[in-house]
Amino acid sequence: MATTETLTAERILAATEEVLRRHGAAKATVVDVARVLGVSHASVYRHFRTKAALREAVTKRWLDRTSDALSGVVDADGPAEDRLRRWLTGLFAAKQHKAGDDPELFATYTVLVGEASEVVDEHIADLTGQLARIVRQGMENTEFTPSDPATTARALFEATARYHDPAYAPEWSRADAEEAFTALLDLLVRGLRP
Repeated sequence: MATTETLTAERILAATEEVLRRHGAAKATVVDVARVLGVSHASVYRHFRTKAALREAVTKRWLDRTSDALSGVVDADGPAEDRLRRWLTGLFAAKQHKAGDDPELFATYTVLVGEASEVVDEHIADLTGQLARIVRQGMENTEFTPSDPATTARALFEATARYHDPAYAPEWSRADAEEAFTALLDLLVRGLRP
């Protein structure tokens, strides 16, 4: 089945996601991706030199969706405290949706994230960098006590890990998860105030 559409990296990544959803990380192959696209596997390899490179790229794409959605909160108007709350709440909500809306794909990506440590490290650096910008703005506006923004951001990220680290995904659907998250967020914000 040949295709007349131009083969792009984005089309390959979308097809890879479809294949991963259908077959899981253990069984998905480049040949499966090529079949979905109606091209040879050599065509896929022209864009991604190895299966590992393709898996890293699709993992990065998946993680970037969260980072991109949260970046708008960083640059929004309003008090830093409000933006910090929206950002952390947005991160929790994004992870809840990923786990709850498509559990098979979430499980697959959890496997891929375990394989792509450099991609994950970059993702965490991006997220903590966004948090650091909010913290820095809060310090500049005297909403938050002066400290090192990067260290504070990392502490906030680690303190809320239960609400965004995939290892805790089974707990995100608990009846009291939202209430517990809000209580933690209130405690953290109080600790930042002068």
